[in-house]
Amino acid sequence: MPHSFGAYLILYIMVDLFNYTRRASSVAHIGAIDLGGDNPIRIQSMTTTNTNDTEACVQQAEEIIKAGGELVRFTTQGSREAENMKNINAGIRADGYQTPLVADVHFNPNVADVAALYCEKVRVNPGNYVDPARKFIKQEYTDEEYAHELQKIEDRFVPFLNICKEHHTAIRIGVNHGSLSDRIRNRYGDTPEGIVESCLEFLRICKKEKFHDVVISIKSSNTVVMVRSMRLLVEEMEKEGMNYPLHLGVTEAGEGEDGRIKSAVGIGALLADGIGDTVRVSLSEEPAAEIPVARHLVDYIGKKKGHLMIPAAACPSFDWLRPTRRETVAVGNIGGSHVPVVISNRINGESTICENKDATPDYIYIGGKMPKQFVAGQSYIIDYNVYETLNSKPETTGAKLYPIFPAMAMPLIASIKADVKFLTLQFGTPAEEYIACLKAHPEVVVICVSNHQNRLGDQRALVHEMMNAGLKNPVVFAEMYQHGKEEKSDFQLEAAADMGALMIDGLTDGIWLMNNGDIPAQTIDETAFGILQAARLRTSKTEYISCPGCGRTLYDLRETIAKIKEATKHLKGLKIGIMGCIVNGPGEMADADYGYVGAGPNRVSLYRKQVCVEKNIPQEVAVEHLLALIDSDKQ
Repeated sequence: MPHSFGAYLILYIMVDLFNYTRRASSVAHIGAIDLGGDNPIRIQSMTTTNTNDTEACVQQAEEIIKAGGELVRFTTQGSREAENMKNINAGIRADGYQTPLVADVHFNPNVADVAALYCEKVRVNPGNYVDPARKFIKQEYTDEEYAHELQKIEDRFVPFLNICKEHHTAIRIGVNHGSLSDRIRNRYGDTPEGIVESCLEFLRICKKEKFHDVVISIKSSNTVVMVRSMRLLVEEMEKEGMNYPLHLGVTEAGEGEDGRIKSAVGIGALLADGIGDTVRVSLSEEPAAEIPVARHLVDYIGKKKGHLMIPAAACPSFDWLRPTRRETVAVGNIGGSHVPVVISNRINGESTICENKDATPDYIYIGGKMPKQFVAGQSYIIDYNVYETLNSKPETTGAKLYPIFPAMAMPLIASIKADVKFLTLQFGTPAEEYIACLKAHPEVVVICVSNHQNRLGDQRALVHEMMNAGLKNPVVFAEMYQHGKEEKSDFQLEAAADMGALMIDGLTDGIWLMNNGDIPAQTIDETAFGILQAARLRTSKTEYISCPGCGRTLYDLRETIAKIKEATKHLKGLKIGIMGCIVNGPGEMADADYGYVGAGPNRVSLYRKQVCVEKNIPQEVAVEHLLALIDSDKQ
C-alpha cells in the first residue's frame, strides 16, 4: 500500500518559527567532503558543456571551483557521457583539485550504474528512473498494481545502491516538480504530497538497505510549491525516522535580477528556517556566476546564528505545512482579498513621479516634508504630527494622504480622522496597549518593523501575537538595508530572502523596502514588485521560466532567452517557459501559458500549456513561430 498522508489532526512543526537553528541532519560522505550535520552549507553548480568534450568540461568545472563551488555536476544522458566522466575526473584531479563530481542521470538507470564508477555522487530522478517518461495520461492503479510498480523500483534500485556501496559513491534523490511520473500524478495529483511521496519511495529503500550517503532535493520553478514540498518532506522524514541532508534550489529560475530574486525567495525561505545543507542557484548564465549568489545567500542567513532568544508563542491555527493567507479585514486596498501593496520612500522633498508605470508603489511615504510635486490619484503616507497641516494645503488636491503613527503616539490615533491609518509596531511593544488600540481602530494598518538579528523570527512573532489576540488588522512588513549602488544585487538577495518565509506563510498584506544608501528609488520599487511576483502574490510583468542549460541543451539558450524577452516584455501577466530539453520542460511549464523546448540539435518544439502544438521547428525560425502562436491566441 502507498504511504498515506491522511493523518494531520495535530500539526507538528519541525522548526522553531521564531528562533534560528540549523536542522539536524545525518552526514553524507561525498568524496573529499562531508555534507550535512555540523558541516558548512555547501555551494555547487552545474556545467553547460557537452560531457563528451573532456577539455571543455574540465575547464568549466575548474572555473566553478575557482569561484568557490564545492561540488560540480555534469549531465550524463547516456552511457558514453557517463564513461567519459572517468576522463573528466582524471583531468580535474591532475590539476590538483579534489572537488567531488556529480553525474546527473535521467530516464536510464543503466547510465546511473556506469556513472557510479567514476563520480563521487550520482543524481537520479524518481520521476523517470524506472517509471516511464510521463505522458500526462490518466490511469487508475489498484493497490496491488501500485505495489507491483513499487517492487519494480526496488528491484532496479537496489543493484545501483550496491554499486554505490562498493565504490563509496553518494547519491542524490532529486525530485523535480516538472518530471513527476504519471503514476505519482494519478495517485496523488500534481501536489506537494505527490512530490514528497515520489521522494520517499526511494528513501525507504535506502533506509531498508542501510545506505546512508544520501542527499535529497525537491525543486520547482514555483517557489510556493518548492518551499511547501520541502517543509512537508522534513515533516514526513521525521515521522519515518529519517534525517538525510537537503539540497536547495529553485529550478528554471531564469536570469539576471529576476532569477536572483526568485531563487532568494525560495531558498531564503528554507534557509531562514534552518533547512538546507547544500545550495545551487540555477541561473540562465555562466555556471560560475551562480556561485557568488549562492554564497551571499548562505552567508547572509548564517548571520542569524546565536541571536537573542525571541520569546514568542505560535498561533495554534497556523499551519506551517499548508499555510493559507491570514484572515484580515480590508483597510482601503490593503488586506482582505486584495493583492499585497507596495510602499516606497520619497523623503527630503524629492520627486514622487514614478517612471516605471508597472512598478508604481501603491503608497509613497514622504515623511513630514512636502515633495516637489504631488501626483493626482497617488496615495501618500505622512507623519501624523504634520498630517493635518499638509492635508489642508492646496498643492495636495487630487492626491490621497494618510497618517502614520509610531508606537509611542498610539493615544493620538483617535484624534485624527482618516479612512486609512498606519501604525509602526515591533515585537516587544507592550501587547495590552497595542491590542486594545487595534481592536478599537480597525482602520489601522500595522507596519511591522524589526532591528533584530533574526528579523524573520521577530516579525513572525508580532503577527502570531496579533493572531493569538484575534486581531484582523492588515500587516505590511518593512525591511531596512544599508547598501550602496554597487551592492544592488546584495540588496535584492537579502530583501527577497527576508520576505520569503513571510510570504509563503500567508502573513503578507504589503511590503515596504527601505535602503540607507544610494540605490535608486525605482530600483527598490522594482525589487519589491519582483519579490511579490516571485512568491506568486502579485503579477506586474511578463514572467520567464527558463532553465540554466546543461550539456543536454542543443541550441543557444541565452541568445534565445534575450530574443524572447525583448519580443514579449510588454505582455504583462504572461508566463513563458524557455527550456533547454524535454527532461523538465512540459512539467515545469505546468502553469506557463507557452513553452519553447529544445527537441534536438537546433530544433525546438512549442507548447500551449502542456500541449505540444508544433514539433521540431528549426531554431532560426522558432522564436517567430512562438510570437505567431501568441498573436493567434489573442484574436
